[in-house]
Amino acid sequence: MPFLPTISTIFILLSAVLVAFGWRFISKGNIKAHRKAMIAAAISAILFFIIYMSRTIFVGNTSFGGPQELEIYYTIFLIFHITLATIGAVFGIVSLTLAFKRSISKHRKLGPYTSIIWFFSAITGLIVYLLLYVFFDGGETTSLIRAIFGT
Repeated sequence: MPFLPTISTIFILLSAVLVAFGWRFISKGNIKAHRKAMIAAAISAILFFIIYMSRTIFVGNTSFGGPQELEIYYTIFLIFHITLATIGAVFGIVSLTLAFKRSISKHRKLGPYTSIIWFFSAITGLIVYLLLYVFFDGGETTSLIRAIFGT
């Protein structure tokens, strides 16, 4: 299913674009548009996560297929991306929870940090996608189920 990485990358980029719109809306005082954009961004991120995890479990992850001398740099970059994405997801959940609980002062403090982390996470995710599927041919793909059960 070679189209799944493309679709999941589109969803995460859409999420970042929607966060940017949400940030713009709130800076203009448009709370309703901000709320809608941020909820749409969260839904887009959730769709990314569902596709990513489904692919990881059933199809597998693709290893780096580029030149061997670049593999260490790719791996370091991938670890950086995964760390950013994890922190961004946790901050996103906390930011959304604060907003829904109407803890607006805390939400206002955390929101900009969350957005910046999310932007960098999306950008580094796009770069990972490009390195795996566009600039170089992908390496081996092994599903989690095959790796665990040897099928």
